[in-house]
Amino acid sequence: MADDKQTQTYQGYEQGPLYPANDAYSLLLRLIRNCPWNRCSFCPVYKKQKFSIRSVEDIIKDIDLVRTYIDRLLQENATPIAFDQERIHSIYTGFEIRDRVAFNNTVKWYAAGMASIFLQDANPLVMNPKDLLFILGHIRDCFPQTETIAVYARSSTILQLPDDTLEQLYKLGLNRIHLGLESGSNLALNRMRTGVDRAGHIEAGKRIRQTGIELYAYVVPGLGGVDLSIEHALETAEALNAINPDVIKIRTLGLSPSTELAHWQLRGMFEKPGDAMIATEIRLMLEALDNIQSRIKSDHILNLFETVTGKIPHDKEKMIGVIDRFFELAPQERILYQIGRRMGFFKGLEDMEASPQMDQVRLACENYGVTPKNVDQILDRLMMRFV
Repeated sequence: MADDKQTQTYQGYEQGPLYPANDAYSLLLRLIRNCPWNRCSFCPVYKKQKFSIRSVEDIIKDIDLVRTYIDRLLQENATPIAFDQERIHSIYTGFEIRDRVAFNNTVKWYAAGMASIFLQDANPLVMNPKDLLFILGHIRDCFPQTETIAVYARSSTILQLPDDTLEQLYKLGLNRIHLGLESGSNLALNRMRTGVDRAGHIEAGKRIRQTGIELYAYVVPGLGGVDLSIEHALETAEALNAINPDVIKIRTLGLSPSTELAHWQLRGMFEKPGDAMIATEIRLMLEALDNIQSRIKSDHILNLFETVTGKIPHDKEKMIGVIDRFFELAPQERILYQIGRRMGFFKGLEDMEASPQMDQVRLACENYGVTPKNVDQILDRLMMRFV
């Protein structure tokens, strides 16, 4: 376990750069800075950033500061509909201690109903378990109405936790873990330097599920490259079948220029699959999912289909049907959908029908000179905005 705590004086409320899509309106509390592993070849986040654990005292001060702001909002009988800039400024300037980051985060959270909290950054479970339990206890005392406390975690960290730690964390309110499974292929996991193998992912996932903590497992279509595409799809499904996560989150591979993986591609050491191959991967994975009750979520702009969503097994054929309809499109119609999707206009194929943005999509295709042969290269450039 990492234990290099910062000893500087309190510098004010901190907010990290990353959180799950469904925590956009959660209260963000930063427990650690950056990522304690930070070696994954495909990940651009936190690179060249030093990892450190914030002191318990500073974290408690963050929590208490938010509580102070919440109390004032309650005293003012503030309602979200009244949150115009003038009212917000008036409330903010009434505080003796002013911290704009903390205040803005608090107002957003208050307006959303204060239902969820997300603990940052990449893997706060590396903290001393006693410290983490103390922090969770203080969160529960300050915000007893909160329904969900979530965190990112690594399988290797879950496996290193002392016995009963997960159960204790759950009892104090930690009830959702976002786990980067990425792949079930040992070859892909090893190549991406994730520091864990399929067996480790399965064991960690099972431990989380056994405690009652909700498990969101993230998979990355395309991560196996062209050479491991089929293996990546089928062995990822095998791992998911063994774990039975509550939610399977699809996050298609996007190549950030700053990553080691992007450099490998430039040198011919890795070939990222195109949209058609990645769609086939997702289809293979969905077909191979069996005897689990997981929900599939595809809520990210990097994904070709945001409408591949539903419950396994009930909605399996419906989700596969979305992919099949894509392959049934004429080549030029398929290109229009791909470009329009990455421009943010479409979530699914049905959005193309009578879309007011179709002229913009056609113009973009013309300006980019998109053809069936170069569409994947152009899409990779468009997707760089989101990685």
